[in-house]
Amino acid sequence: MTGRLNSAQPYALGLFRIVIGLLFTCHGAASLFGVIGGADGKGGTVATGAWPNWYAAVIELVCGSLVLLGLGTRVAAFVASGAMAYAYFKVHQPMGLWPKQNNGEGAAMYSWSMLLLVFTGSGAFGLDRLIASRSGRTAQRSEAEKTPVAA
Repeated sequence: MTGRLNSAQPYALGLFRIVIGLLFTCHGAASLFGVIGGADGKGGTVATGAWPNWYAAVIELVCGSLVLLGLGTRVAAFVASGAMAYAYFKVHQPMGLWPKQNNGEGAAMYSWSMLLLVFTGSGAFGLDRLIASRSGRTAQRSEAEKTPVAA
C-alpha cells in the first residue's frame, strides 16, 4: 500500500498545487477585478495602490497564477507564503491570538500551503517539469552531437 501511495505522490502534489494556485488566484482576482463576489462580497474592488490590500491582491493574482501553472513554483510560492505570513501577523494577529479568533485561518493556511510547495516543488503536471525535461533532452542531444563517431 505504501508503495502505491508513494508512486502517486507527484500526481497528488501536482493536484494540490493546482487547487491551491487556483484558489489563491481567484482571491486576488476578486480583490482586483470585483469578480466572484469581489473584495467585499458585493463586487467591490480594493483601491489601486492601497497598502497592503492592493499589493497583496497583486501578489495573490501573479503568484497564484504561477503556482497554478507550475511555472517558477518554488519562488512564487515563497513570495506568496511570505505575503500571507505578513497578512496574518500584521492584519489578523493583532485582533486575537488564535486564527479562529482573528479571522486569519485563510492567511495561515495559504502561508503554510505555499511554504510546503517551496520545499516540494511543482509535482506532476507543472510547466517547470516540462521545461526541465525539454532542456534535459536538448542537453543530452548536444552531448551526443559532440561525441565523435568511431569508425
